[in-house]
Amino acid sequence: MPNKHDHPEAHQKFTGSLVRRAQQRHVAVWLAEVSNEITSVQYAALDILQRSPGVNQRQLGDELDVDRSTIADLVARMVRNGLIERSDDPVDKRSYVLFLTAAGKKQLAALRPRVEEVERILTARLTQRECAELRRLLLALLPPQA
Repeated sequence: MPNKHDHPEAHQKFTGSLVRRAQQRHVAVWLAEVSNEITSVQYAALDILQRSPGVNQRQLGDELDVDRSTIADLVARMVRNGLIERSDDPVDKRSYVLFLTAAGKKQLAALRPRVEEVERILTARLTQRECAELRRLLLALLPPQA
């Protein structure tokens, strides 16, 4: 059986492999530092709703870059957990507008320093310039926003 040190660059050759491994590290650090109940996507939803209260479910899904069924499940779970509330959109009766509950605001405030700690841990070996460059490069991998 080959030793992983026989070809040390093999697992580093492909961008997708490195992105996957970085995501695995992010999840592990998130679980250790932030929460095993609130996911990073749920945290992002709370943050968006704090900045833009009253967005509809489709807008939230677009902002999070998740599909319609995923955002529907995410919103339903967060409503069930008392973090957000939804009400009929006064403009489009087929849609819901979303707001943070008091519990959602409290949860967001409690989690924010922990999320900042995740960022510090993940980027601890990078300079500020390298952090900015990493974000720029990761954004360049994503499709352009419509």
